[in-house]
Formats: sequence, C-alpha cells, structure tokens
Amino acid sequence: MSLPSTYHAFIDWIGDGTGLPDTILHIHAGMAVLLVARILSGRSLGTFIPLSFVALAEGANEIMDRLEFGSWRWADTLSDIGNTLFWPTVICIAIRIRPMVVKSA
Repeated sequence: MSLPSTYHAFIDWIGDGTGLPDTILHIHAGMAVLLVARILSGRSLGTFIPLSFVALAEGANEIMDRLEFGSWRWADTLSDIGNTLFWPTVICIAIRIRPMVVKSA
C-alpha cells in the first residue's frame, strides 16, 4: 500500500469513526493545527507563523489527495482549502487588528 493510499485510508477512518462530514473535519483540522502550531512555535496567533502551519498542512493534504486520486478535483480541493483556512485566517487577522491589551495592576 502506498503512502497516499495509507493516508487516505486513515482520513476515511477518522471520518467513519466520527460520523462527521468532510467539511466539518476540515474546519476542525484547521483549528487543531493552528492551536498546535501556536503551542509548538510559542508565537502569537496574530503572527503568520501558526497560520502558515495550517496552510502547509492543508497543502500537504491536498497533494496527498492528488497523488491518491490521480488528478485535481478542483471543486473538492477549493472547498477543502476554504474550509480549512477560513477560521484560522479570521482569528489571525482579528488579533492583528485588535491586539490584546495588557492592563497594569
């Protein structure tokens, strides 16, 4: 079994195990990667570092899909990218626009 096939089987297993549709799984995955990247990098969610991790993870996911299916499925690919990146991007932009204010005691 090839790496793309193994990866796709794992993703199917997650979807089957949770009962969640692919759309919701992409939203959750984007947020999970964002938070893990925030913890591992130690950088604020307002920097582009955690968001970059999300973009790289989603890019790798779509490349694995491409390798598994043999061609780009553009409607699915664009939907996956949008669902994965939407909330992490909103959070990053919101924090950059309105940074947390630290009150002195």
